[in-house]
Amino acid sequence: MENPRIAKSGISIQVSLSGYSFKVSEGGEVRSSGWLGSDRIFTTPEFQRRYDEVDISLLTPKCTLVPESFFRQESVRAMLADVVALGENDATGYVRIPELGAVLLFSNTIGESLSRVLSQTVLTASGAQAPILPEMYYILRALPACEDYNKVIASYMDGYLHLAIAQGKSLLLSNIYQAPDFTTAEYYLFLALKRLQLNPEVTTVCFRTPLAPEAEMSLYRYFKAVVAL
Repeated sequence: MENPRIAKSGISIQVSLSGYSFKVSEGGEVRSSGWLGSDRIFTTPEFQRRYDEVDISLLTPKCTLVPESFFRQESVRAMLADVVALGENDATGYVRIPELGAVLLFSNTIGESLSRVLSQTVLTASGAQAPILPEMYYILRALPACEDYNKVIASYMDGYLHLAIAQGKSLLLSNIYQAPDFTTAEYYLFLALKRLQLNPEVTTVCFRTPLAPEAEMSLYRYFKAVVAL
């Protein structure tokens, strides 16, 4: 007789300059925190235990996706600097996304230290620290979770819209737009859909960051559905 499967516990943490949010999955249930200020991290009970899986996402706008065939490890900084403004002391890194045949180049240097504190505080069951990876990495990895043929996943916080759009298994767009308010973020979202000839009325949009009620209602005016990932 086979042993019953044991559900894994996991926590997914999103970090930006203005604070953080997290989602805990355990026993088949998921609970979300909403957006919180950094002053609460040492009193958050969910951070005082270990998990089977820990994801830490930083909403850095300093990243770009390149095809695997174009990638050269020794040229990460130069390739990234061609797309985003890098400071002299900005650290750079990269992470492969094999299912897309691409590599995400990034810099986590955005003037915050909260992500490092969380990486050192919230450990896996084995005691290991989770890597700090860009929000765009998790957006791209989440595309298969969208059941529709047209897949739209976004995050919005601190004046930046992180957006990925795919059809089936084909990635059509991966970009970050500077948007000082949510109305501007919606403009870029609709502009991207228009250029790709996708109809919002038959499209579900998925957001990884918490949405304010008024932002969610605004999206419902145009999209078939709005889903929180």
